[in-house]
Amino acid sequence: MNPTMKTKPILITFMIGAFFAILNETLLNIALTELMAVFSIETHTVQWMVTGFMLVMGVLMPVSALLIQWFTTRQMFIGVMSIFLLGTTIAACALNFPMLLVGRMVQAVGTGLLIPVIFNALLLIYPVEVRGKILGTFGLVIMFAPALGPTLSGVIVDLLGWRWLFISVIPFAIFSILFALKYLQNVGEVTRPKADILSIVLSSIGIGGIVYAFSSAGESGQGFTSTAVLVIIVISLLSLIFFVRRQLRLEEPLLDVRVFTYRNYAQGVTVFVIVVMAMFASEIIMPMYLQGPLGFSAKLAGLLLLPGALLSGLLSPVMGTLFDRFGPRKLIIPGSTVLVAVMIFFSTIDPSLSAWTFMLVYLVLMVAITSIMMPAETNALNDLPVHLYPHGTAIATTMQPIAGALGVSIFVSIVSQGSNRFIESQTGPVTQQMLDEAMTIGVHHAYWFAIALSVTALFIALFMKKAISPDGGQQQGGALH
Repeated sequence: MNPTMKTKPILITFMIGAFFAILNETLLNIALTELMAVFSIETHTVQWMVTGFMLVMGVLMPVSALLIQWFTTRQMFIGVMSIFLLGTTIAACALNFPMLLVGRMVQAVGTGLLIPVIFNALLLIYPVEVRGKILGTFGLVIMFAPALGPTLSGVIVDLLGWRWLFISVIPFAIFSILFALKYLQNVGEVTRPKADILSIVLSSIGIGGIVYAFSSAGESGQGFTSTAVLVIIVISLLSLIFFVRRQLRLEEPLLDVRVFTYRNYAQGVTVFVIVVMAMFASEIIMPMYLQGPLGFSAKLAGLLLLPGALLSGLLSPVMGTLFDRFGPRKLIIPGSTVLVAVMIFFSTIDPSLSAWTFMLVYLVLMVAITSIMMPAETNALNDLPVHLYPHGTAIATTMQPIAGALGVSIFVSIVSQGSNRFIESQTGPVTQQMLDEAMTIGVHHAYWFAIALSVTALFIALFMKKAISPDGGQQQGGALH
């Protein structure tokens, strides 16, 4: 770490910008119903506000590795926050749904590029021995912002209307840009590697197609049996295969997939993906079950999930500090063990479950997830040499929307298919009791799959070791320019 560098203002700058960019990911979720009424659109149309956002983020994140090496930290951060501000302003002024969707997609451009930029800079600024604490502190933003989104959205929409979901973000985005202009310093080096257009096209088709296909499978009644979904998945996988082969041949790859030859990186990212799948799926399936068989209102369901999400954010810096002191195994192994236990519990739930019991178990779930996610990701990135930081951060952040879309689509499909099979096996009229029982069985089936995922994460964790930087932690800080 460069001793002349003022790191605290840089970290604050990143946290302010990231908070409102990430908050924006979930801010619209509760407002989708009102937007359908305002613009007279159907569910499959308004869903593009969510699907399209994830799609743009997934496509752009791999390109971030190239852009980080082409532009300075100040240029990248101020540039992507300006793009985010532009998208927010367009959405706030939207006269129709297409204009609103354009604003949302422009926002996604800023958000998709922002997180890899920040992670790369933090790896360069801080030495290995304190990265857990720093990334854990930044994780406070990553966990808090999505958790607060739905709650804030409900209050803002009820009191002020949907436009204020965007208007209220504008002053904070402007403040973030002005703060960065005054305090943000450049880290790392601008090397300007050659841009390979074919690689960009292949990654866009591959990653964009995967996110779109998984999202479509989760939203449609046919799930993965849909011909269109299967065709898109095949095309996307072929594109990714050609993309990987091309990266291995290029002297200056767009995304250096050799990061997976580093054992701790491969293990950490795999565990991270599994936990993200379990988390995203639980955030979708549990509200459905709470509002279905358990009969809770949407507002109460949201409130039951909120304490777990908030506790997770508060514990993130703590887990980061513990990681610096004890390494990954003493956090990830117990966390994975608890995760398996919670998944087993959810695989046995029934409509007699009380609200307090659910809230307590969900709190335990989020504590387990927090003890796994940031330590796994930090240990993975610590294993890489400095020149691979842009590629490692780009791949790790790209995996999050892919894992989220994959988790939601697989779990929702399993719930739907399990429920449908039960109903088809029954005779007589379909009653509410039968529907509740069908959904309970579907949720049980989904969490059987979650148990398998959690056991896999636990098995990988047993072989993890604390990463030692190949550069010996001596090159942190980069050059100032």
